[in-house]
Amino acid sequence: MSSELKKIWYTLIPTAIILGLGGAPLWSAKCTYLTICGNHYAKDHDKIAENIVNHYFGIFFLIFQSSAVWGNLVSSLIFQYSSAKANITEEHLSYCGPVNCPKYDDLIFMNTTFVRPSNITIYTLAGIYTGLGVGGVILVALFLDQLDKQQVKEFRERKIKLFTVLVATFTQLKDKRQCLLIVMTMYSGFEQGFLAGDYTKAYVTCALGIEFVGYSQICFGASNSIFSVIFGKLSKYTGRFPLFFFATLTNLGSITALFLWHPRPEQLPVFFVFPFLWGVADAVWQTQTNALYGVLFVDHKEAAFANYRLWESVGFVTAFAYSNFLCIKVKLTILLLVLLLGMILYGIVEYIEFKEPNSERSQPISNIIFGAHLKRKKKKVEEEGDEIEQPETTEQPETTDEKSVDENYTETQNISSGTKL
Repeated sequence: MSSELKKIWYTLIPTAIILGLGGAPLWSAKCTYLTICGNHYAKDHDKIAENIVNHYFGIFFLIFQSSAVWGNLVSSLIFQYSSAKANITEEHLSYCGPVNCPKYDDLIFMNTTFVRPSNITIYTLAGIYTGLGVGGVILVALFLDQLDKQQVKEFRERKIKLFTVLVATFTQLKDKRQCLLIVMTMYSGFEQGFLAGDYTKAYVTCALGIEFVGYSQICFGASNSIFSVIFGKLSKYTGRFPLFFFATLTNLGSITALFLWHPRPEQLPVFFVFPFLWGVADAVWQTQTNALYGVLFVDHKEAAFANYRLWESVGFVTAFAYSNFLCIKVKLTILLLVLLLGMILYGIVEYIEFKEPNSERSQPISNIIFGAHLKRKKKKVEEEGDEIEQPETTEQPETTDEKSVDENYTETQNISSGTKL
């Protein structure tokens, strides 16, 4: 009896469930860990917490997205030298690109575009990936620093029930900002699902063959990782609004071009342009959306990031659920509508966030776009802090207590409100 990996529903579905159960707490813990580290560093070094958190997420996604480069490089090299080449015909190409529909899948795959690798090739690839996964777990377990041993001890002594955590996750939806961010968060799952599932099948595999899928994803991973760290640093000078606007324009242009482009093998460079642009935009969605959640919901980080992973996963699930039923043009239309709606609702969140409730007028839009509100807020807090610490009637010794901008600002407003009363 020959042994082979059984790719049937009874093995794939339980495996996917186990992966999801492990990935959900891991992603939420990662977001919380980076946010706490960023806030601690900002507090200790008198920095703006939002800028530091953005920078930390940029570094993380530089490393994380580079996995697409190394992982797909391994798979591409193995498939290139162990798989038969695809036989692409003109009839075959007529089913590729924006005209691709699930009803054409049988015709496409019968035409040797997809040639199943040998069992030895599959076992080799699975063994390499498994070894890398086990190595990552060992590195985290042995070398990742604990944030604060006292906090960890107190946390472990607390008895937290699973039901309480679930309630906190959904209670977070009482915050209208969280509700307004749902669509944009879901779009992050939609756009990643489209590139991984639909672009690779309807454009790359259909017109070139399976051996080029890995190389297209390498292009995506490389641009994503590089621009993640670039945007993490750049947000300190521009604010997040211009970066989200740039990502929106990039995705709009790419979606429009995919509507019009009919792929052919002789257009080889074009197949890598779209993953590159998609990676640039995704670098914004990943770094800035994570940082946005960390800044907006600083008092409820765990529940906020649980919502982030929840709604992004809903986007993933939805994109893959309708993948086998809808044509590419319909999928591109859905992407376009979700993107536009998500950005409109995000704009409302920015308006709510940057409108100072105790001032007579809201922030000028130029301050919101270029992040000037952050610099002005810090300067204002320092000036008001000096006035409070050193009143005219008495002299107070200079304090060396360092606090984050948000903490100083909150205390200042409380004291000012008490004075008015």
